[in-house]
Amino acid sequence: MRVPQRFTVVAVVALVLLLAACATGPRITSEVDPQADFASYPTFAFYSPLALEKEGYATPTSERIKAATRAQMESRGYVYDEAKPDLLVNINAYINERQDVISTPQLQFRTYYNYRYNSYVQSAFWADRTDVYNYTEGTLNIDLVDALRKQLVWEGIAVGRMANTKPAARNTRIDSTIAEIFAQYPHRAGAQ
Repeated sequence: MRVPQRFTVVAVVALVLLLAACATGPRITSEVDPQADFASYPTFAFYSPLALEKEGYATPTSERIKAATRAQMESRGYVYDEAKPDLLVNINAYINERQDVISTPQLQFRTYYNYRYNSYVQSAFWADRTDVYNYTEGTLNIDLVDALRKQLVWEGIAVGRMANTKPAARNTRIDSTIAEIFAQYPHRAGAQ
């Protein structure tokens, strides 16, 4: 029996989409203020202190996040200006312990001796197998605030599983996550 080529193409496309949906990257969302005039924001600076540095000091990770955020803003034409910024950038991160509980039905067999048949008999029954997986979930927020009005004009959020990685791999993951967040940011400095 020959499978039609059209069916094969549809099956391959469905498989690719299924694999893409299983990607382990963070979930990215954003929200924008529809009344904000992004053309009027040529400069930016960071809040002081950042929500990420609420303990009052910077860490290598917070410095890397700030550097990656600054690079994304500057790549969009914004100029860093601590003296008179039009946009204030605030960054926050949360870490939560999570659990996935998965129940899977399994077919099991029970063996017993049946005196009526004078032999051993097996009976099948369904039982649930429950697995619990613990993991750490991280949330990274990047807020852009109109410095004059003190109002949030854009927020980008990344939520994903945290991985125990070496510093070089962690820096690469920070850079790529912030790039994914800013891929949701539709504006450039001075653009109409």
